[in-house]
Amino acid sequence: MRKNISLRQSLPIIFIVVAIIGLAASYALTFDTIKVLKNPAYIPSCNINPILSCGDVMKTKQGEILGVPNPIFGLIGFSMLLTFGLVLSTGSVLKKWLWQLINAGALAGFIFFVYLFFQASFRIHAICPWCFVVWMITPPVFWYTTLYNLREKNLDFAFIKPKLSAWLQKHHGEILFCWYLIVFMTLFVKFYYYWKTLV
Repeated sequence: MRKNISLRQSLPIIFIVVAIIGLAASYALTFDTIKVLKNPAYIPSCNINPILSCGDVMKTKQGEILGVPNPIFGLIGFSMLLTFGLVLSTGSVLKKWLWQLINAGALAGFIFFVYLFFQASFRIHAICPWCFVVWMITPPVFWYTTLYNLREKNLDFAFIKPKLSAWLQKHHGEILFCWYLIVFMTLFVKFYYYWKTLV
């Protein structure tokens, strides 16, 4: 029972902290995107080197959806996350269907992150620093929202047996660490040709 209470108390904090960071990153990206649209010669402040470059990513087709720049969706999504975090912090109890909707949104964000990570690493060959920040904060939202919903029976998947669910709850930190390790190792190996020139 303690674990349930612990996660119930920590989830609003995760939502609020992640939302604030995400909104800051999305705002910075939106600001630079507008500047680039007004003046194609504008150099975004997050253009650090040939690999860490927002400008190279912004000008690609992957930088928008149906003509809308990706940061706009970030502003919308993180604003909603902040709202849920603030509501939960008051002790409010949400309906099961709303938790399922939050989980679906977190899953969509996670899938979008994986897509953009792949595109940036293997198609664009450049990483947007602000995008990277969003990539880092998206997995915990999906992961801990899912764990919470599994505990509270808001999600009922036949293939997730009680023993598996208990194992996931127990090793949540290690699993998240392994995910980050995969991401960083991918970036290290993919761009090793550049990293080695910095040594």
